[in-house]
Amino acid sequence: MKINEIQSKSILTPSSGFITKFTHTLNPYAGCAFGCSYCYVRQMPIALYREEEWGTWVDIKQNAADLLSKEIKKAKKKGPVTIFMSSATDPYQPIEYKARITRSLLEAMLIEKPDFLFVQTRSPLCTRDIDLFQQFGQSIRVSMTIETDLEYIRKAFTPSAPPIPARLKALKQITEAGVPTQVAIAPLLPCSKQIAKTLRRVTSRAVIDNFFMGDGSRGRRTEKMGIRNIYGRLNLLPWYHPNAYKVVLKLLQQEFEDVELLISQQGFMPNQ
Repeated sequence: MKINEIQSKSILTPSSGFITKFTHTLNPYAGCAFGCSYCYVRQMPIALYREEEWGTWVDIKQNAADLLSKEIKKAKKKGPVTIFMSSATDPYQPIEYKARITRSLLEAMLIEKPDFLFVQTRSPLCTRDIDLFQQFGQSIRVSMTIETDLEYIRKAFTPSAPPIPARLKALKQITEAGVPTQVAIAPLLPCSKQIAKTLRRVTSRAVIDNFFMGDGSRGRRTEKMGIRNIYGRLNLLPWYHPNAYKVVLKLLQQEFEDVELLISQQGFMPNQ
């Protein structure tokens, strides 16, 4: 893994695309060590025009916390500030153990608070920051990506990402600490019929999408990355279909009172 320390010119980015329910995105790092095979960032300029392969490099934004307080204060002059962390990296990827950039950003936001903070991760490391999450009260939601409940599927699509049991345990711990949480089945991967019951034991809210709704190009980005081939090798091609999610959505609706399609752009914010 190639690690670089950089100085950013800015840290808050006005949101666009599928994240329009938020005013800004916040990425503590550029690059992501998890290197998920289907990650839509692989088809974005930050990855396409880099010599190193996606998943083999991470840039640490050393001055992120110093920039954040000033930028939130400036953004608030135009209206409410709602932040999605993170849209193009995982804020709790392995380097965060040492770099602690994400934790420093949380500390900065407790001084200059946004109106709402949404934390998206697939890493159990986020439990380290429960003490900070709790201080945001109801102005935060921690969302754990759990695309499948089957470890062999996780290993086929995201071999460098944390194991599913560890994510379930982490989400349960955060939920029991009184922090608003949700599970993000995003994107949906092949799973068992027990997935909804399993997830309901660790959180009370769920969102779901698939490659055709969630990659920002109706599945074209995913197709370019050859994800269909993984389904083929696993003899699971029927799962690679725009309507496959409907079966799992029905299972979720049987277990959860609060479940949304992520593409609806209403799967992030708390109910108003």
